[in-house]
Amino acid sequence: MMRTTSALAAAALFAFSAANAAAQSKGPDYPVRPIRMLIPFAPGGATDIIARMIEPRMTRALGQQIVVDNRPGAAGNIAVELTAQAQPDGYTLLVGNISTNSINPILFAGRMKVNAVKDLTGVSKLVAIPNFLLGSPKVPGTTLKEAIEYAKSRPGQLNFGAPLGSYAHLDMLAFAARAGIRMVHIPTKGAGETLANLLRGDSHIQISNVASNIGAVRAGQIKAYAVTSEHRLAQLPAIPTMAEAGFAGIGSLNWNGIFAPARTPKPVLARLHAVAVGAMKELEAEGVLEKRQTPISLSASPAGFNAYVVSEMKRWDKIIRDNGVKID
Repeated sequence: MMRTTSALAAAALFAFSAANAAAQSKGPDYPVRPIRMLIPFAPGGATDIIARMIEPRMTRALGQQIVVDNRPGAAGNIAVELTAQAQPDGYTLLVGNISTNSINPILFAGRMKVNAVKDLTGVSKLVAIPNFLLGSPKVPGTTLKEAIEYAKSRPGQLNFGAPLGSYAHLDMLAFAARAGIRMVHIPTKGAGETLANLLRGDSHIQISNVASNIGAVRAGQIKAYAVTSEHRLAQLPAIPTMAEAGFAGIGSLNWNGIFAPARTPKPVLARLHAVAVGAMKELEAEGVLEKRQTPISLSASPAGFNAYVVSEMKRWDKIIRDNGVKID
């Protein structure tokens, strides 16, 4: 009788412990400890900027500290793999983007340790940022036509910077082909490094997001030849769109969004989605997003964001196959 009672007590204790552990991530008490938010690029890029803007607002709403953790390298795949391999309990998140979550799974399929589609799940899309076609101060002239003529006179002598296999890398290949110029790609760890290269003159013509570069453009430190948005920017109306500059169809919008490990409980995803959307709406209402040129673009639900990512992968898969792009 005593053995039976002890066994029942042990079973009850085990059940209570399991229920308590589940409640920490599934129940209303989530979160009960700090949350790590991985950034796949170095500080200074758009993904890093977005993460640091939403961090204090999400921290306040969740009642637990969001710890931003930059893990650059391998074209963003290091942070993606760390997130995918983490416990699906809501305490490890990734702020990914168009490159890390819709292009890399195609280009690096044979190299990645995880399947970014199956091993991650979306929380919400956050923004869709336009990009500049930029020029270094060392490139003569002020117009795109002059920059192209300069590049044509120096085939293979000019450089462009972009993370390996990123949307900026692919968009620059498409631009160079359309413009009839030949340039050398310099791999970077993010838009911050890309901008530094351009300022030094190590890079000459390149595509990079508006959020990371608008300050240098306004200061006259670098040249913005065109913008990838459908319409001209209200804050810089003199800069033409890519279509107006003669390159319709070239260039992307750099979307960013939050991801979690697959099999993260749905109640946790729903809580994170609501808090992330609330944080972004606060930023929009305060005028922060307009000032930083980071247009808000939210998902209605985690499932909706997953569907969007799949559609983006299909689009980029066609672009990659049509252009024969391979990462050696």
